[in-house]
Amino acid sequence: MTKSVKLFILAFFAIVASASAAPVDMAAGFEVPAVIENGDTIPLYTLPVVTVFPDPSLVYTDGRKRQIFWRIVRDVKKTYPYARMIAAEVNKVDASTRGMSESQRKAYMKKHENDLVDKFKPQLRTLTFRQGKMLIKLVDRECNKTSYDLIKEYRGSFRAFFWQGFARLLGADLNSSYDKDENQVIETVIEMVEAGRL
Repeated sequence: MTKSVKLFILAFFAIVASASAAPVDMAAGFEVPAVIENGDTIPLYTLPVVTVFPDPSLVYTDGRKRQIFWRIVRDVKKTYPYARMIAAEVNKVDASTRGMSESQRKAYMKKHENDLVDKFKPQLRTLTFRQGKMLIKLVDRECNKTSYDLIKEYRGSFRAFFWQGFARLLGADLNSSYDKDENQVIETVIEMVEAGRL
């Protein structure tokens, strides 16, 4: 019996058990969603979505590939929370600056930038170069904008150009975008982290 069939049977029995656990007045009855096909009434139950992840030790049998996978896991676990915080800050700033004049927006952005630098600089300094490149990709994944575009939008073209030049000197690119098809391993790791599997 395959894993998916076992999971389906387990989920089915869990739903039936939870439905039968609650005391029901059988005389009054209860309603369930149903469809009628060829004169038969068939109850409908919505099963929860269960994502099955492969065991990394079975997928990556080659020692080098396994090492690369676990390095990606480490880097994603370290940088993904920061990417989500950045996306939350972008949404917060967008909501706060909506309706402001350009001068008010610039003043707000300058103050907000200083607050963010004070808050996150010590933590972000602990990132390795590889983790910094991962963060650039994950920011694009979470914000649907590259890091370069975010800097340009919020702090101006000159700052974006300066930081892009600095990143290029180090071998990174603020214009790095995230493509789910090209980054399938990273996407799988993110899904596993969100599901609490890693």
